[in-house]
Amino acid sequence: MPAPSSLDALAHRLAALPPSCGPVRLVGVDGHAGSGKTTLARRLAALLGGAPVLHLDDVASHEALFDWTERLTEQVLRPLERGEPAHYEVYDWVARSRTGRAVLPPAPVVLVEGVGAGRAALRPYLACLLWMDMPPGDAWRRGQERDGPEQAGFWAGWIPAERAHFAADPSRPWADFLVREVSEGREAPGGRETSGALEKDEAAKDAGDDGDRTGYTVREGRTGALDPR
Repeated sequence: MPAPSSLDALAHRLAALPPSCGPVRLVGVDGHAGSGKTTLARRLAALLGGAPVLHLDDVASHEALFDWTERLTEQVLRPLERGEPAHYEVYDWVARSRTGRAVLPPAPVVLVEGVGAGRAALRPYLACLLWMDMPPGDAWRRGQERDGPEQAGFWAGWIPAERAHFAADPSRPWADFLVREVSEGREAPGGRETSGALEKDEAAKDAGDDGDRTGYTVREGRTGALDPR
């Protein structure tokens, strides 16, 4: 099955998938820190009519950068499987504690974005896994530039932790589609020629985006991705 020709086509494809977690089509958006997962999830959510997005940063913590599978399963996946809203605790990275709660409705499509969204324990619940295809060094460099020097200590601990996570539990080989940024007609660092058409800023404006000029190419990931079953 060919890759969707645009983000709009990808959104239509996602909406047409069979439910994967109770009545929900759960879509994972994974990739290295700084690769653009949050922006992609926001655009897809708008194209899907306001689909809810779960940010894994809200589930993880300083003490459990990647050890959050049980919390996610009990607070989010189990309720969604039952067709119920998921009530989960939200971590405050400044206060370093869980200071709030959020509600995730069992919508037709729910996006889960963050590093590790495609981990082995989560894949059985996913209708589709997307991978933001940016080399780790480029993604981490962009993330550090975004966060500024005050977060240098955090990044010093994060990078080896992320390396260890993906070495033990890789997501990219299981991705249904690989998504790559294209800015001003040029691919983001580390880009190569890909199949799938460019999603330009007109569609981004239609999706209610904030006006940046980032586009995307989409290409197939693992063989047979999203073939009818």
